[in-house]
Amino acid sequence: MVSLALLISLILYLAYVIQSQHIIPEQELEIANGASSKAIAFTLKEHNIITSKFIFNGLTRLSGSAVQLKPGLYHFSGELNMLDVLKKLKKGDVLQFKVTIPEGLRTDEMLALLASKTQTPLADWQKALTHFTGGDINEGLFLPETYQYSKPINAKALLQQMFDARLRIEDDIAQALFWDEDQILRNRIMASIVEKETALAHERVWVSAAIHNRLKLRMPLQMDPTVIYGIYRIQGAFSGNITRKDLKTDTPWNTYTNRGLPPTPICNPGAESLRAAAFPADVDYLYFVADGTGGHAFASSLEEHNANVRKWMNIERKAKR
Repeated sequence: MVSLALLISLILYLAYVIQSQHIIPEQELEIANGASSKAIAFTLKEHNIITSKFIFNGLTRLSGSAVQLKPGLYHFSGELNMLDVLKKLKKGDVLQFKVTIPEGLRTDEMLALLASKTQTPLADWQKALTHFTGGDINEGLFLPETYQYSKPINAKALLQQMFDARLRIEDDIAQALFWDEDQILRNRIMASIVEKETALAHERVWVSAAIHNRLKLRMPLQMDPTVIYGIYRIQGAFSGNITRKDLKTDTPWNTYTNRGLPPTPICNPGAESLRAAAFPADVDYLYFVADGTGGHAFASSLEEHNANVRKWMNIERKAKR
């Protein structure tokens, strides 16, 4: 039999090893998804994060923590003991990263950006996308914003964050205006046009007003971004220079050849464009054209608009000299 003195000595030794702090070389270490507590203990010892893989593994099992250790990329440094390391792994105190999605990207552009920024295969994002798309709607499902993620990244989970964020914005708008699903979709389509027509925050409600006013008068919207998106959907690419032929090329999204809104959004609009589409400015604008400063000149009459167009054409001529 083990003597009481030996047992006490063993307990004291284990307590000492478990609680003793030692200096850990600063490093990042990934704990693999599905790794056993034994494998995790081996990895931690191999990187000098713990002093004994056997004691750490036993500690996790005796404390019932073996199945609570979270996978991910961890940062270790400074003086830590085994209890500190165990607490960190149980909490899932993994490194957090940020990725920013600009407003106005098509979904394929958004996925390419995510793949590049997170250094993960594009195929992973394309596969995750299938959980969210339905019918002909690929655009407007995700809210452009800055999102946090941890490694290894879960593409579906991050897209779910973006999807849910868009739903929250639309739910707030729908509750305020008592909208149904069709009205929510119409607003998303309109917001996508607003997003592509102006990069200036203060202009969004004016562009929205012009769209609303033209729809009320059953005027064709004649918005160039809808033409560009239609060409992209039909041909798979766009040259970058819109021509008169493009304006006359009929696609379901071309608002020169079709009255009303396009059948789907043409990009992923941001929160402010969704709100601007729902709450346009109380103005009678029907037209707008670039003004040479990065913004637009708005007009309520065709005469005023034609004058603004002439000004813009003069600016372009001078720029080419």
